[in-house]
Amino acid sequence: MSDRKWVRLAALAALILACAMPALADTRIERELTLQPGGKFILDTDNGSVRVVGGSGSRARVVITSSRDDIESLYDIKFEERPGEVEVNVDRKGVKKWFNWGNSGKMKFEIEVPDSTEIDIDTSGGSIVVEAIDAPARLDTSGGSINASNIRGDLLADTSGGAITIEEVDGNVNADTSGGGINVHGVRGNVRADTSGGGITIGDVTGDIAADTSGGSIRIEGAGGQVQAESSGGPVLVSFASGNSAGGSLSTSGGGITVTLDGSANLDIDAASSGGSVDIDVPVTVQGRVSRTAVKGTLGSGGELLKLRTSGGGIKIRSR
Repeated sequence: MSDRKWVRLAALAALILACAMPALADTRIERELTLQPGGKFILDTDNGSVRVVGGSGSRARVVITSSRDDIESLYDIKFEERPGEVEVNVDRKGVKKWFNWGNSGKMKFEIEVPDSTEIDIDTSGGSIVVEAIDAPARLDTSGGSINASNIRGDLLADTSGGAITIEEVDGNVNADTSGGGINVHGVRGNVRADTSGGGITIGDVTGDIAADTSGGSIRIEGAGGQVQAESSGGPVLVSFASGNSAGGSLSTSGGGITVTLDGSANLDIDAASSGGSVDIDVPVTVQGRVSRTAVKGTLGSGGELLKLRTSGGGIKIRSR
């Protein structure tokens, strides 16, 4: 059995167990709605953490729990079935939308859908977890972290209140947070990661990478394409995959830059530091005047530009 099937079975077993156990919450709402494979599931809620797992069958199963027993008097909860689409809306009612917010009865959503379902989740009150989905997913929260794994499709993850963790995606990834770090691993596509609240760690990406943070360091391993990385909060460390000659631009005002690349790559290199020296351990043919703090030259026969700039430390270029 493949690793992906084991992950899916484990996630489904956990979800089934959670749904089957006697509810400890004071409110429990459960619905099963028709949703054929290849459809779309939409959740828009003013409150609650969300967990979505892909499975088999032709239905969407939604379980909502809360610590309060009057949740339906506080919120309008609507379930809609349309051809190829299921939508769940949870809106805070009238005047109560603005009062008694601190005792609003945190909700929890446990959702199972066919694994080929496109996912669109929007919550302003909690974290989001999505597993084993063979379709694009859009995940948006202003109140918690985002965790997504085993996604076959483009992934958009946006939060202003927590960290983002993404593993194993066949598609492009766009991750944005102002409240935590970003960790991305195993993407067959391009990655854009942007945070003002933490560091960025990215590994094993086949496509291009764009990473930007003002709140921490950037560490990239196994970059398969071009890399654009900018930090004002820490050092930048990038390791390019073997055979990668795509180049890019790396800059920081919060630390040094360390680059590891294939010594047989063909690149134009432009490295300069106002905060330290430039140390190159690959056979670069230097162009112009030799300087301790700036180097321009070609690696191999030259090609795409690799531009390095820092005012917070030195620059090191190493061979794999």
